Amino acid sequence: MLTMTNPFDPSFASLPEVVPIFPLTGVLLLPRGKLPLNIFEPRYLAMTRDALAAPDRLIGMIQPTEPESTADAPPVYPIGCVGRITAFEETDDGRYLITLRGLCRFRILREVDGRGGYRRVEADYAPYTSDMAEPAEPLPDRGRLLAMLRAYFTLHKIKGDWDSITATEDDRLITLLAMLCPFAPQEKQALLEAPDLAARSRLMTALFELAVMNKDDETTARH
Repeated sequence: MLTMTNPFDPSFASLPEVVPIFPLTGVLLLPRGKLPLNIFEPRYLAMTRDALAAPDRLIGMIQPTEPESTADAPPVYPIGCVGRITAFEETDDGRYLITLRGLCRFRILREVDGRGGYRRVEADYAPYTSDMAEPAEPLPDRGRLLAMLRAYFTLHKIKGDWDSITATEDDRLITLLAMLCPFAPQEKQALLEAPDLAARSRLMTALFELAVMNKDDETTARH
């Protein structure tokens, strides 16, 4: 899901210098996107409790660079996205079900001392000032994006409500597709790091096209 400006969100200037991070492979949070999470590990339960007690309830989502690593603190990509907890529920078996609303991307300056087993970083938001502004420019190649999306959905046997898809505004469409489509972790990271909406759209169109072409090549080779 995706929402636009929220009066409860902190301003860009008030984003904290230090944020907790939640390293999770294959999970993408983008500005204005909404991400549901099931929290059950003790260290991330502590992270969630601490975030809920803080004024802005912020958590930084980031991907590990080595998904197969079993280290307690695996290396992570330098860029993530901070989100605000907008909803939470406690379960009878001791979990938190939370929803994060993406606010702004950040670059890790350095890792600082953790708390309760979870990691924290010093974050630089300066390169991403536009993340908290309303997008204005229309996509230059929306028609091609939708054409490749149809082919991609067919490839993965995904059913889409095309009336709703075609009526969805550009920013909402790109954010939802980037977060929900089954892209590889490296592809999701590339989408996160795309400089703007148009670049993210072009990259996504190329990923759709590449997936379809690879499937066509496999089909041809089997014949």
